[in-house]
Amino acid sequence: MKTKKILGGVILAALAVFSGPTAAEVKIALDSPQNLEASGSYVWAHTFSTYLNDNGIEAEEYQRGSLGGDDELFDQISQGLLEVSMSPLNIVGSLDSLVYGLRLPYFFKDMAEVDRALYEGGMLAKINEKTTPAGVRVLAVNSVGQASGIFNTKRPVRSVKDMDGLRMRALDESQIELYKAWGAAGTIVSWAEVPNALQTGVADGYLNPAFVPLLFGHTDFIKHFTDAAISPSLRITIVSEMWYQGLNEDDRAVVDAAAVAANNANREWLKKQDAVLKKLEAAGVAIETLDQAARAEFRAASAPAYNSGLISKEQIALWEKAKGN
Repeated sequence: MKTKKILGGVILAALAVFSGPTAAEVKIALDSPQNLEASGSYVWAHTFSTYLNDNGIEAEEYQRGSLGGDDELFDQISQGLLEVSMSPLNIVGSLDSLVYGLRLPYFFKDMAEVDRALYEGGMLAKINEKTTPAGVRVLAVNSVGQASGIFNTKRPVRSVKDMDGLRMRALDESQIELYKAWGAAGTIVSWAEVPNALQTGVADGYLNPAFVPLLFGHTDFIKHFTDAAISPSLRITIVSEMWYQGLNEDDRAVVDAAAVAANNANREWLKKQDAVLKKLEAAGVAIETLDQAARAEFRAASAPAYNSGLISKEQIALWEKAKGN
C-alpha cells in the first residue's frame, strides 16, 4: 500500500511537470507613468494586466524604475525572474539586429504597415527565432504615439540645415550616425538623465513622438518641435520565455488573448492622438510642420542609416517584402 502511494505521488508530480504550472502572479514592469490618456505603452500594459486579472491570472503593475533599469529588467526576463517588461526596441538588438528595421527613418508609412510586416509578413516570428533561445520573447510591438519628430531647446528646425550645431540625445551609436548625417551631433544619455542634460546643455534635444514632453514634464525647457514623421514611435513588450513556456495550455491561451486585446486597445488609442499637438502648443512649444521639399531633404539625408551596418541589406529586404510594398 505504501509503495502504491509513493508511485502514485511520483506519477502525479510527473504529470504536473509535463502539463506546466498554473500561472502565479505576473509582474509587469512599466516604462512610463500610469496615464491612460497620454501613454500608449501604459494603455497596452494596463489592458494586458486587466485581461489577465479578469481571466484568472493574477497580475500586478510595477512603476517605472521600481524593478530596475532597462538592462536589469532584460536580465531578469532572460533568467525567468520577471515575467513581463515594457522595454525599448534596442534592448533585444544584441540578440537579433533584425529588430532595428523598425527604426529605419522614413521606411514605414504608418502603424498599419508596421503591423502588416510584423503579423501578416511574419517578422515578429522571425525576431523571436533568435531571441527565444536566449530566454526572451517579444510578445508585442507597441505604438507610443505619432511618428517621431525633432524636439530641441534652441531654435525652429524647418530644414536639414537647421540641425547644424545641435547636440541631440541619442539612444545608441546608430542614432548618433543619423544625427551626423543631418549635420548635428549626438550624445548617448539615459532617459533618467535627460531633464538634467537638456537644462545644462549636455543635449539640446531628442527624437520622440509629440506627447513625450507633456508626459514627462519637459515643456519647461523644450521649446521647439518639428513634426518630421521620421519613424513610427515604438516600444516592445518582452516576456520571459521560461515563464511563457512553463504556462499550462489554458493559461498560455489567456496570455496570448491578453496580448491581442492590448494590441487592439493600443491601436485604438493611437487614432486619438491628433489632439496632442494642440496640447503641446498650449504648453508653450512652438510647432513646425515640414513642407514636401524639406521632408524629401530629410529623407535623402537619412540614407546613411540604411548602410550603418546595424542592420544588413538582406534584413532590410526582408522587412521590405514583409510590409508588402
